[in-house]
Amino acid sequence: MTRVEQAKSGLISEEIQKAAIREGLSPEIVRSAMANGTMVLVKNRKRQIEPLLLGSPSRVKINANIGTSSAHADIKDELEKMRIAVHHGADAIMDLSTCGDLKKIREELLKECPVAIGTVPLYELAIRARERGMSVLQTTADDLFEIITEHCEQGIDFLTLHCGINLQTVARFKEVNRLAGATSRGGTIIMEWIYRNNKENPLYEQFDRLLDILAKNDVALSLGDGFRPGALHDATDRVQIEELIVLGDLVKRAKQKNVGVFVEGPGHVPLHQVTANIQIQKSLCDNAPFYVLGPLVTDVSPGYDHISAAIGGAVAAMAGADFLCYVTPAEHLRLPSIEDVREGVIASRIAAHAADISRGNPSAIEWDNAISKAKIDLDWERMLSLCIDPEKARSYRKSLPPQDDSSHCSMCGEFCAIRRSRSVQQES
Repeated sequence: MTRVEQAKSGLISEEIQKAAIREGLSPEIVRSAMANGTMVLVKNRKRQIEPLLLGSPSRVKINANIGTSSAHADIKDELEKMRIAVHHGADAIMDLSTCGDLKKIREELLKECPVAIGTVPLYELAIRARERGMSVLQTTADDLFEIITEHCEQGIDFLTLHCGINLQTVARFKEVNRLAGATSRGGTIIMEWIYRNNKENPLYEQFDRLLDILAKNDVALSLGDGFRPGALHDATDRVQIEELIVLGDLVKRAKQKNVGVFVEGPGHVPLHQVTANIQIQKSLCDNAPFYVLGPLVTDVSPGYDHISAAIGGAVAAMAGADFLCYVTPAEHLRLPSIEDVREGVIASRIAAHAADISRGNPSAIEWDNAISKAKIDLDWERMLSLCIDPEKARSYRKSLPPQDDSSHCSMCGEFCAIRRSRSVQQES
């Protein structure tokens, strides 16, 4: 039985019990939410990791993308990015590699990564076609399903698959006046395959076949947002919403087949449209967990896109998004460096934590109260240890001249507001 099937039968498994304890929730709340699809436990049966729990009322989770490309294909660097991302709090990793021995890269990641790992099998479909001297447009449904099966059997925990792109949504895409077109790599592969071959998307047409493969190893399905907006101009347009309607239907079918499923979302969205996007998704997709890529709330921030994404991510998660894909400062410019990965993870964690507070998560509120008390007590060591990035905070503190009074910060000095405030509060 899959985890969804177990939850529907009323079974509270050891995995559910442990996940509930980590989240400070009742095991029955988790079981019930998994049974109705508003929560998903993500873990391939073959892996020995703590499952990733997605969905309210658990805390908002963070994903970090890594992976090789033709510009840089050093597996050692990608493994180090994975370690840095996990060290700084990433809850999941996606391997988006498009160059090198992809099976070997996954093998190394699965061996060393202690958190859930996701992939996009369409990338490997394109690479294998190229290696065989053919176009990805010449590949068959069987070619694609063979790769999906391999990823599942190798141990991958969740797959992003663009099942909502079909003949109808491709026709709609040609009608809308998009500034940036379609910007999903996997989405455009399947879109062009549909258009050039005038055939239905195998992932849509043979969706039950896909679900059977996923169920075998209890692999979760991330329904990819192939027509996600890549520019603010294109946000919340007809083709984005039409694909979302299709995804909503597929969510219900996945639930009926007892496969864990969550839905990927935008992209680039103006700040004033972020909440509406989440509400529309939750309504159309039967409250399945929602995974957003940022969203970036401005297009003018290359070099600082992690900040734009953190703003959008905080608003999205406050409105109900459950899983934030980080964005690094290198987005739109180059592959991220190890330092870019660190900054991207921290920015997304800040967004997720801010949203957790707004959602009334007790552990998030307790964390803020604890660090506030440490600040008021001028307990520098405890305050530094509670920071979201203790290493960076300590480096700033250590930069003070050695003669500085440790009882206050360098900004206030003798005018320390905390000490003056305390003197008034404590005076009888």
